[in-house]
Amino acid sequence: MSNKTYKGKKVAFFTLGCKLNFAETSALARQFEELGFERVRYKDVADVYVVNSCSVTAESDKKSRNMIRGAIRRNPHALMIVTGCYAQLKSEEIALLKGVDYILGSAEKMNMIRYVDNLKKSEEPVVAISGFRKIEKFFPAYSFGDRTRSFLKVQDGCNYFCTYCTIPYARGKSRNDTIANTVAKAGEVVQKGAKEIILTGVNIGDYGRSTGESFIGLLKALDDVKGLERIRISSVEPNLLTDEIIEFVASSKHYMPHFHIPLQSGSNEVLALMKRKYKRELFAERVEKIRSLLPDAFIGVDVIAGTNGETDAFFLDTYNFIRDLDISQLHAFPYSERPGTQALKIPHVVPVPVRKERVQRLIELSERKHRLFCERFLGETRPVLFESEKKQDAISGWTDNYIRVTTDWDKNLANKIYHAKLESIDETGSIKGKIITG
Repeated sequence: MSNKTYKGKKVAFFTLGCKLNFAETSALARQFEELGFERVRYKDVADVYVVNSCSVTAESDKKSRNMIRGAIRRNPHALMIVTGCYAQLKSEEIALLKGVDYILGSAEKMNMIRYVDNLKKSEEPVVAISGFRKIEKFFPAYSFGDRTRSFLKVQDGCNYFCTYCTIPYARGKSRNDTIANTVAKAGEVVQKGAKEIILTGVNIGDYGRSTGESFIGLLKALDDVKGLERIRISSVEPNLLTDEIIEFVASSKHYMPHFHIPLQSGSNEVLALMKRKYKRELFAERVEKIRSLLPDAFIGVDVIAGTNGETDAFFLDTYNFIRDLDISQLHAFPYSERPGTQALKIPHVVPVPVRKERVQRLIELSERKHRLFCERFLGETRPVLFESEKKQDAISGWTDNYIRVTTDWDKNLANKIYHAKLESIDETGSIKGKIITG
């Protein structure tokens, strides 16, 4: 890290995409702050702008470009740094944007501070990109400061190479830190005052590949972190979500009854085209196993509509399969062509309007399922971890099983867990709660 100090200088970040990006942005911001930078909002005038980009869809690429151009217009003299998956995959495209100074790939992202130096703008963009096979180092990160929950990075990269996905090319092979080091990071988060951590990564169920350890071993070790009240597990592949993991979560006092499982398609034919590592029958078994041990658990599901090869019949198969699953909510999004992926070779391209129509059907299904899930708990009392933001004289937080609850503003509730009676549900799907005292 540079020995220079930058007291009086300002840095602004804009983060797109996954929770992993948010954890890494938070870690980068702390590096800048240690050198004297003040972190300001992205819409403010700053001396350094950083876009931590996403490239999961064409829309993500477009938004990244818009945020880059906006910052350059705001302060043409500021240092403009672009990192993230879009930078890794399409550095040539970004280099065409006048005013960009540094384009840092996945291997260089967390070394960003050394590129800042004297804040002089570059005549031409400096591109520091390593090929995806050379992205090997694991950089630990966690988010902190913007909410009571912290996203803890436990894993990075992916070895799966699904036909529609660019993540392995953007983030490299699956890798992780040791259990001991990860537990130490969790301890840091607790010392800063966080009550809850969310384990995040690209394919966290693959944890241990680079250290000879295991995901279940990590879960058990984190369960013993002193002062950590809540732990949530982010997305885990169905083939990696074992009975042992589900049983452990069910027996733990710290792991919340909350699962997020990527399905992507409910058609076995489409799953084969995607080169996913399971069939829908296994997915249904995972849901059934969770429900048998944790009947109140929140189960979120990812699904992609309109991938190449998804006929009308295959989509209907997906829709009916999801309709009959006892899940809580869907994250549905349309397929987006990604250069270099094998999906482009699959015949039967679904027209974009049809993709959007299919996504809308899935969103409507999700809204119905989520409301039914929330209505199940009306009249019950559940523990809620309240966040500190005040919005319309109300404060909100999340139950153990991931239901958003709002109640009248009281600053004393922030970052604390209180039991609340779930009284009514509004049009946004949020539940009005009444604090139970005594």
